[in-house]
Amino acid sequence: MNRDAKQLVLTLLEHRARDATLCPSEVARALAADAGEPAIWRKHMPTVHDAIDQLQSEGRVRLSWKGRILPRRHGPYRIRRA
Repeated sequence: MNRDAKQLVLTLLEHRARDATLCPSEVARALAADAGEPAIWRKHMPTVHDAIDQLQSEGRVRLSWKGRILPRRHGPYRIRRA
């Protein structure tokens, strides 16, 4: 599932403007919809957070909040291309 979440993040970012960001809840909602359980998307958030941590450590994404780059995932954040 984590591999699916990582690929989904990258795919969602691919379909956005180069400087656009993505909310982690968008990824969780898409995972929940794919699993046929759109109403309980929050249960997918730990998987999304793990995927984001891996993608960030691989240098494939960067995290930000209100325009500021975050060195690690903490509190609210947005996902952008590296």
